[in-house]
Amino acid sequence: MSIDADQIVERRRLRRKVTFWRTLGVLAAVAAIAVGVASVAGDGVSAASPHVARVTIGGLIRNDRARVELLEEIGRSRARAVILSIDSPGGTVTGSEQLFDALRRLSEKKPVVAVVEGIAASGAYIAALGADHIVARRNALVGSVGVIYQYPNVTELLKTVGVTMEDIKSSPLKASPNPYTPTSPEARAAVDSLVKDSYAWFRGLVSERRKLSDDKLATVTDGRVFTGHQGLGLQLVDELGDERTARAWLAREKGVPENVRVRSWRTREVGDEFGWLLGAMRGAVAALGFPQAAMFLTETARGALERTQLDGLLALWHPRADG
Repeated sequence: MSIDADQIVERRRLRRKVTFWRTLGVLAAVAAIAVGVASVAGDGVSAASPHVARVTIGGLIRNDRARVELLEEIGRSRARAVILSIDSPGGTVTGSEQLFDALRRLSEKKPVVAVVEGIAASGAYIAALGADHIVARRNALVGSVGVIYQYPNVTELLKTVGVTMEDIKSSPLKASPNPYTPTSPEARAAVDSLVKDSYAWFRGLVSERRKLSDDKLATVTDGRVFTGHQGLGLQLVDELGDERTARAWLAREKGVPENVRVRSWRTREVGDEFGWLLGAMRGAVAALGFPQAAMFLTETARGALERTQLDGLLALWHPRADG
């Protein structure tokens, strides 16, 4: 009996040792992956060294304090210049205004050049206007200078199911228009005044930044999009090309050598980018029988990723949005 007991104890010790080394191996593998991903995300270039900062503007442009703080941090960094890589159909008026203002403040400290990779329409073109120079691919889309206010109206649908909406309002234009009642002429006029006011601001911005004649201004501000090739003739863009074209302009006009390395900047919201990695770590450690350790190590890894300063803009896909 004593021999059997000794064997059981020894087997348990051996099992614990194997589990320990397995856990250590998994953590080492996850750490190696994290370092590799971090290196790629920052292009292997330190923010403390001279570089050209690349910022991606993609997806829906909306109010984003983290993005503003990112641009401010770039302004304080050792970046020699900034390249905006734009591929966005636009966003909200206020979000686009916020981004434009932040870019103009940044341009007072660093030269900024925009590269339209796919589309810079509406609010995204406002972002491009914040740059000192605009480069677009030949078949990229630019423009869509205009403002749109959309809302559904389901009054006919409600009639078919016998539903009516009633409200008591302090004034006729409170919460108007709404999808449950026909839009009154007064409500339509009120919204129309908002759209026209924002459009006048957008139009004035294009006129000021692109120095257009009245005829060209009328053409480019009718809401259409143009190819980069068309936009060049209409003065919506300055050059046709890609990031290499932007680097050549920075070297020619701003004295930033083309051999200065590029670093992609991202916001500090690394959880969205590395959630899959942290989840894999937690699952692997928990599977080995250490659920509490899995939680602890995940949070530790999250903090480590944040300290790598992977601070660039996150691109989000979204439905079509104008503004």
